[in-house]
Amino acid sequence: MNNIAEKYIHQHNFTSVNEQNVKRTWYVLVITVITMAIEVIAGTIYGSMALLADGWHMGTHAAAFCITLFTYSYAKKHANSDKFSFGVGKVGVLGGYTSAIALAIVAIIMLVESLHRLWSPIEIQFNQSILVAIIGLVVNIASMFILGHEHHGHDHGDHKHHSHEHDDHERHSHEHDDHKHHSHEHDDHKHHSHEHDDHKHHSHEHDDHKHHSHEHDDHKHHSHEHDDHKHHSGNDHNLKAAYFHVLADALTSVLAICALLVGKFLGWYWLDPIMGVVGAVVITKWALGLMKQTSPILLDENIDEDYQLAIINTIDDQQTKVTDIHIWRISADHYSASIAICTSTDTSVESFKHSLNKFDKLSHLTIEVNYC
Repeated sequence: MNNIAEKYIHQHNFTSVNEQNVKRTWYVLVITVITMAIEVIAGTIYGSMALLADGWHMGTHAAAFCITLFTYSYAKKHANSDKFSFGVGKVGVLGGYTSAIALAIVAIIMLVESLHRLWSPIEIQFNQSILVAIIGLVVNIASMFILGHEHHGHDHGDHKHHSHEHDDHERHSHEHDDHKHHSHEHDDHKHHSHEHDDHKHHSHEHDDHKHHSHEHDDHKHHSHEHDDHKHHSGNDHNLKAAYFHVLADALTSVLAICALLVGKFLGWYWLDPIMGVVGAVVITKWALGLMKQTSPILLDENIDEDYQLAIINTIDDQQTKVTDIHIWRISADHYSASIAICTSTDTSVESFKHSLNKFDKLSHLTIEVNYC
């Protein structure tokens, strides 16, 4: 293969495993396992349901952290595998979804056990339970800082702010100037340019589509591996899931401490299981929220309407119309798009592609131009 052809081989590595995040997750896993063992043993000995709930909760989170670490490892190992059409960018999203399910299971277990303790209360040794719960809270807070989850669980949806064609995205346009040679002019089909970067062996002529221009382009495959994606780290659903688990631990620790203090000084023994119920409800809400964020990506749901409209408005005019458009996520931070265009002008495929350079999340782009 000559050097010119090699420049246009598509890469489909849309993963960005942050080694620092991997190390942080390992640290949190070790701390969580140790604290879990202490809380479960103490909760059993001292009879605190809130403490037991916190301990078992941490145990399931330890399993979730194992999922997180496995996901990072798998994504790194198979980053350049040909088995996956668009790479393993969704592995992290799948890890986040799986952890969300684990979080929901924990909430159900907490709810059932808390209701059981509400109807069948047992004696609680408050002083010992409070001490261990405080230790658990300190560990959870430390784990949150270790993870360094800067967006604190905030998900920016489909990042609708990207749909407003930011001028600062124009900086990417220089990276695509070298794509202009992609068009192959066939003398016998003056309006037929056919491009398959992914399938260079497709030299066949589509006689039934003589006025059909087709381009498969990696558009923004950025050989620099998206260094600017550091500001998109908030879309690491794998890390977000780990953070949610630690946050849930912190919540149950706080609830346990409150329940134990009130029970000790006011004699409200029933508050201990009630706090378990409250914690279960809140954790369920977090789990459902994380599922809601990850499931559309796994199901290839279209990107929000504003983003699509921004692309359509960039292309459409009196002589050119977008006749079909599909945009979906191939990882947390990368989009793939398939766009069909009908135009009465002689605008080239490269020109349409260049007009979309400002949409820096379009990492894999397919453009079909029909001259009509």
